Amino acid sequence: MPRAEKAGFPTYWTSYGQGPRAALMIHCALADSANWGPLARDLSGALTMTAFDMPGHGRSARWDRRGEVQGVTAGIAADFLGGPTDIIGHSFGATVALRLAVERPELVRSLVLIEPVFFAVARHVTPDTFAAQAAHDAAQSAALRAGEAHRAARAFTETWGDGTPWDDLPESRREQLAEQMHLVEAGADAIYGDAGGMLAPGVLEGTRAPVLIVEGSASPAIIEAVCEGLAARLPRAERAVIMGAAHMAPVTHAPQVAAEILRFLSLI
Repeated sequence: MPRAEKAGFPTYWTSYGQGPRAALMIHCALADSANWGPLARDLSGALTMTAFDMPGHGRSARWDRRGEVQGVTAGIAADFLGGPTDIIGHSFGATVALRLAVERPELVRSLVLIEPVFFAVARHVTPDTFAAQAAHDAAQSAALRAGEAHRAARAFTETWGDGTPWDDLPESRREQLAEQMHLVEAGADAIYGDAGGMLAPGVLEGTRAPVLIVEGSASPAIIEAVCEGLAARLPRAERAVIMGAAHMAPVTHAPQVAAEILRFLSLI
């Protein structure tokens, strides 16, 4: 599959499906475009999908800290688009998708936000849940600063992984996750500090695209708070809950997630 500069950053991407609608897919942190495979199979009759590897992930270039990573990634996403497109984002990728809709609304036909980790939204929805998540992530960051990247990666995957125990992961995967934990830290200003200014008064309320917000019933409490807060501010938002799913629902519960996306797209 191709690899070329997008928004000035060496970026790898792949394509899925042969459907009549174009879609762009933005994966979660510490994953890559291949994670979309299970979901893409169930969407392939409806969508022709482009999925790219975010900076520092997969076969894209290493993250060079050239700027704020959410904004850089939104710029890369925009460089793939020639007109209104359905945007599907998962986790950190969902926050990128939302920022793209805010900054380049003319490029976004619809938004699917799966398990968005925009924690700043939860601060005024359920402050105690926000505080608990912030404390958890502070401990994770402290471990990373202390040179204990494996401990930080273990904590991250226990919360946000697909349920595979850390000790059952192949050693090569554990090493990769530990080496990539700095990418999680790079996104903190965006998801905790709202680096893109999306929570300023009137910004989300002005979003014109229809939005589907998807969450798993077994996801961390912070996700429900984020989804509730976003749904309250996005004027054309609806929510869907995938029963029994946790954060990696696009992988572990692909048919159920695909069914919600297809239903949503059929109405717009």
